[in-house]
Amino acid sequence: MGSVQLPPPAILVVGILAAAEVDLAAAEQALEQRFGAVEGRSPTWPFHYTRYYERAMGPRLLRRFLHFERRIDPSALPEAKLATQELERAFAEGRGASSSTVRPVNLDPGYFTAAKLVLASTKENSHRVYLAKGIYAEVTLAFRNGAFEAYAWTYPDYKSEEYRSYFLELRARAPGAPGLDDAP
Repeated sequence: MGSVQLPPPAILVVGILAAAEVDLAAAEQALEQRFGAVEGRSPTWPFHYTRYYERAMGPRLLRRFLHFERRIDPSALPEAKLATQELERAFAEGRGASSSTVRPVNLDPGYFTAAKLVLASTKENSHRVYLAKGIYAEVTLAFRNGAFEAYAWTYPDYKSEEYRSYFLELRARAPGAPGLDDAP
């Protein structure tokens, strides 16, 4: 029988999707005010994986990830998702820094450990686990055999080599990374 152990702190990660660099920067500033100092960021990549967001956000979207200095308890993911939803609403009401789109930014919070990337969602599905306050979680990427692997439900952009390389680099900062047993 295993003994109960609390999980190590996790890295808060937020993916930002926006149509303009100025909106990415404004979102980053708002996220830093809410979650504290940004420890690092990914490159900015063109988002060309789906047209799902075009109607509300426009074409030629950009993606950037931020990760924060302050580590979080994984059980804080619902609060992070609710906070990012509040920020999205504020951006929509102000129409963002650059545009007249209905939805200037999309914010996707999650937590990252040496073993996995977990994203928050408001949508129930067979592969998602309910947490609290209307928020679900899904393991989006898992570390196995020296790399991050995707699942059948993983969004296409998270399956990309760019994103997985970013998370592999971030893994060195994750608690427990050196010597973490990646066996099931």
